[in-house]
Amino acid sequence: MTLQSVPIIDLAPYFSGSAEGKAAVARAVNQACRDIGFLVITHHQIPVELVQRVSALTRQFFDLPLAEKRKVDRPSPEMVRGYSAVAEESLSYSLEESAPGDLKESFSIGPSNVPDEDYYHNAVAGSHFAPNVWPPENLLPGFQDAYREYFAAMSELACSMMRLFALALELDEHFFDDRIDRHISMFRTLSYPDIKAEVEAGQMRASAHTDYGSMTIVRPDSALGGLQVRNQLGEWVDVPYVEDGFVVNIGDLMMLWTNDRWISTLHRVVNPPADSESDNRRQSLVFFHQPNYDALIECLPGCLAEGQQARHAPVTSGDHLLSKFVKQTTFGGSKVA
Repeated sequence: MTLQSVPIIDLAPYFSGSAEGKAAVARAVNQACRDIGFLVITHHQIPVELVQRVSALTRQFFDLPLAEKRKVDRPSPEMVRGYSAVAEESLSYSLEESAPGDLKESFSIGPSNVPDEDYYHNAVAGSHFAPNVWPPENLLPGFQDAYREYFAAMSELACSMMRLFALALELDEHFFDDRIDRHISMFRTLSYPDIKAEVEAGQMRASAHTDYGSMTIVRPDSALGGLQVRNQLGEWVDVPYVEDGFVVNIGDLMMLWTNDRWISTLHRVVNPPADSESDNRRQSLVFFHQPNYDALIECLPGCLAEGQQARHAPVTSGDHLLSKFVKQTTFGGSKVA
């Protein structure tokens, strides 16, 4: 039976290390990725203290005056580092769909402590390992360290999830390891302001879109909700909130890798009720996992039946990501050669 809502999957049996436990979790992950492209994970081994510390520092950052936040603006459309203000991005443009600017502000980092090697700094690497942009340490003590620690923890969790994906696709558990060992992922914190005034027609906290990479790992800060997924019946359904849980969804590259066997699902973040009198501000911690920039994304073994043709042309992880980011941040106005 096809899942029409987002399942909650306990990762404890996978981390137990037993073959039976790993197989059971892999089966559940496979069904979620085939049917709806989203799952909520529990017992993921990410310390609660780390999440709470990063969440608190994130709120402090977004509480700063706009002039202070503007001092760490993102340097350019293709360089996803630093701050973006409310309505400066529209995610729908990544799908060639127009929509007003999204009702959110963000702060983004990429990999830190990048080695001084040609791979990370040559022309092909482009901006994928660009330096991070940080608020002053004396303004937000501990901010940089906490963000770097969270990025590292999410990288480890994403590696475990990719190994689960491999098992779910009946591949060797470590199939993806050398394709993600120099990943170009991004950690982005989002703040959705309290909305009491009128907004533009069709304007949302995050317009309908799919994600770009292998997967996204999201930590919402409360049960206020708003994240919705469109299921295979065409219905928008709420993603369940689980205390200390993470929301995981696969992105476009995983859908390409699996020849559309797995679904990169359309999702959005809707506005709170217009007549709500309570404070509806919320924030999310979002880790966008992206394989190595030179990883070639093409139909995986076992995802192409005999006599069939692959549905998508091969593309590198880096080229795909760059084209999507420029569309969302320039509202479709720029093209990447």
